[in-house]
Amino acid sequence: MRIGLFDSGIGGLTVLHQALKFLPQEDYLFYADTAHVPYGEKTKEEVREYILNAVDFIAKHNIKALVIACNTATSIVIEELRSRYDFPILGIEPAVKPAIEQSEGKQKKVLVLATRLTLQEKKYHDLVHRIDHGEIVNSLPLPGLVQFAESFEFDEKKIIPYLNQELSRFNLQQYGTVVLGCTHFPYFENSLKKIFPEDVDFISGSIGTARHLKRILEHKGQVNQGSGDIIFFKSGVKVEDTCTLDNYHRLFKLLDEL
Repeated sequence: MRIGLFDSGIGGLTVLHQALKFLPQEDYLFYADTAHVPYGEKTKEEVREYILNAVDFIAKHNIKALVIACNTATSIVIEELRSRYDFPILGIEPAVKPAIEQSEGKQKKVLVLATRLTLQEKKYHDLVHRIDHGEIVNSLPLPGLVQFAESFEFDEKKIIPYLNQELSRFNLQQYGTVVLGCTHFPYFENSLKKIFPEDVDFISGSIGTARHLKRILEHKGQVNQGSGDIIFFKSGVKVEDTCTLDNYHRLFKLLDEL
């Protein structure tokens, strides 16, 4: 049985990268809905339909757990998915709580970077309202980073001007922690580090999600049942061309170097 991971695009590979560290002796199915990426700029109703169709497809492949490796998808449909299927379904959400804990110690603010749809959702606003007692959390959508990632564009000569423009209205000296609230964003951590002060921490939810996945499988007695084999799908079509697979491995190497 495989572990399924779903994302709107290649952002979910950042979660798979962490899962492979915690659970190297598992087999995986990774599904990127590239026909409909980016989700963050579409309507909630459109995105919900895309996700339900994709998960119906994934569920037919004998999976023992599913990770929704997409903050936007998690915020929209995670509870509905859990009511439909009997295997564990994990989501990912912006790591606001640990960010607040880190920044309060520095007497600094938190900046959450995510997609527009994630930041608009009630799930996100409820999370911030519940834990941001000092009102230190600000947020900013960065849809361009999703587009850059999906185009495999990581040239800092293009990335950094975009980031400088989007962040120009913020006093970056005020922030102690930046939350990478979209799974596409860790690819750009080095570029972000060149813009923010040196003492700023960058965190995402990928490590916590991978750790939680391991705990669930250990509790069910279902760990170490594979060999690290991965099959990839793009919107229901199995990925077999070497160019795309090479690009995926290039992204894993990029994440190894962060």
